[in-house]
Amino acid sequence: MECLVTAAQMREYDKNTSDYFKIPSIVLMERAALACVDVILERQKQLERVLSQLGQPVPRRVLVAAGVGNNGGDGMAIGRLLMQEGFLVDFLLVGKEEKATEAAAIQLASIRAYGCKIFRTFPPKEYDIIIDALFGVGLTRPLAGQYLETVEAINQKDAYVLSVDIPSGIHADSGEVMGAAVRADVTVTFGFRKLGCFLYPGANYAGKLICRSIGITEDSFLGKLPNIFTFTEPIGALMPHRPDDGNKGTFGKAALLAGSAGMAGAAVLAGKGAFYAGCGMVKLVSAVENRDVLVQSLPEAMFTSDIEAASKWADVVAAGPGLSCSLSAKEKLEYLICKTDKPLILDADAINLLSENEALLHLLMEKQRDDKTKRALALTPHPGELGRLAGVSTAQILANPMDFALAWAKKLNAVVLCKGARTFAASPDGRIYVNGSGNNGMATAGSGDVLTGILAALSASLEGDFFETICTGVYLHGLAGDKAAHVRSRYSMTAGNIAEMIPQLLT
Repeated sequence: MECLVTAAQMREYDKNTSDYFKIPSIVLMERAALACVDVILERQKQLERVLSQLGQPVPRRVLVAAGVGNNGGDGMAIGRLLMQEGFLVDFLLVGKEEKATEAAAIQLASIRAYGCKIFRTFPPKEYDIIIDALFGVGLTRPLAGQYLETVEAINQKDAYVLSVDIPSGIHADSGEVMGAAVRADVTVTFGFRKLGCFLYPGANYAGKLICRSIGITEDSFLGKLPNIFTFTEPIGALMPHRPDDGNKGTFGKAALLAGSAGMAGAAVLAGKGAFYAGCGMVKLVSAVENRDVLVQSLPEAMFTSDIEAASKWADVVAAGPGLSCSLSAKEKLEYLICKTDKPLILDADAINLLSENEALLHLLMEKQRDDKTKRALALTPHPGELGRLAGVSTAQILANPMDFALAWAKKLNAVVLCKGARTFAASPDGRIYVNGSGNNGMATAGSGDVLTGILAALSASLEGDFFETICTGVYLHGLAGDKAAHVRSRYSMTAGNIAEMIPQLLT
């Protein structure tokens, strides 16, 4: 588990490191500069190996574009250290010098003492490397004036661009482009990854994101953990334990209410997702007309059209893929809400049915507010489905998916997803998972059905925290999508390919 931090949190942790642990900010700045220099030097070694064989010199012309805040101070320290390594370094100072922070003023005095050339407008020269140190995490308004001009000039140059902490022009919390932003080849961030570099479009501007330790550690949280996190560890470390003496019952029984008449594909995909993610037994609850197709397509699964018997048998119930919004589907969903207490995962048409039936939605809310009747509950909408549930447009959801997911997690006392390029999962206690696995090839019909099956499988053998179990399923789904993209390409992969890649990840 890796914490993702906001601008306010990072400023707090930086301050705690200096105030509580007595590490001066200028020391942290020097360590940040050394981390960036290490990245530059490693790249130079790689270039040297290639260019030496061609008899060509390694380019060493550097421009440091620095603001007057601490990010600019980082940049000036980087430039000084590169100069001492033999690079030809120019400095561009943007902003009023009298507004420089204390640490930035120290770095500015240092490079002046070394006799460095400091420009106040963008130099009419060519550079091989540009250090972007105009703005750090504190940017809250669109770029204008010389800052905007400098960002545009950097983007026009044919140079290797390293952004310090975050590309200038990217909002540190939302990933929003504030008028314009530097397109970096690499971004070296410090301590913890900033949310804005992880979310889109910020992630597209950051290039390769490298996180380096400079002395701001989890100790600096002072016991107050960030509420936003992601997974980066091997998926095997997160999967439920499988005892050697287990049996098919040990590994969970999942009932999947999926597929209306003539729409069996969603049920097949959900069933495959469940089996491949380790579920011991799967019962497909679908229209009678789908029986033959389902039995032939997934002979390992049991078939029934009796939701009452299936829900009593199961350890977990998932509902929605290909279900339709018919009266029959509504009645089955109402039975699950009113008459069962098993962990419940609602996707697709199950969520649409809640959006269309206000009384049923309020009934679910009431049951989830009562400690005697609440259950482990997860909703997995995409932005359109979440928008219908919330009564807002898809555009409004896309503008703030994390907050909408969190608001509905609290309303429903449930885990609520908002699926997308970065899928968010929110818990009613305020924790937020942001998924970093997956790719745009997963934007294909049936991908969400596979996810529903995966979530059912992991929930069926639930060992610990339900929220983290759902997050693990989202992560596994994205990893399988990445594997499918590698094997089949993002253009050609299908939802079935995603399901088929799960076993390769769990070997």
